[in-house]
Amino acid sequence: MPSLKKYRRGYHLIMLIIDSKDCENIDKALKKYKKKFEKSKVLLQLRERQSFIKPSVRRRGQVLKAIYKQQLATGKFD
Repeated sequence: MPSLKKYRRGYHLIMLIIDSKDCENIDKALKKYKKKFEKSKVLLQLRERQSFIKPSVRRRGQVLKAIYKQQLATGKFD
């Protein structure tokens, strides 16, 4: 599935291209594709766009996550 990137005027199609050698196993090529697909974060963007989250709610979630991580780092949670 190609990913879509939003630019100033609409969406542009971005393709994932995997260079495979003739003697390379298909399993290795699939593994490369899956890694590249995961790094491009296409699936995360798709899930984010399924429903609208207000910016204030999104920011609040980030703050709560940062507080939790800080408490873990200081050892308040066991």
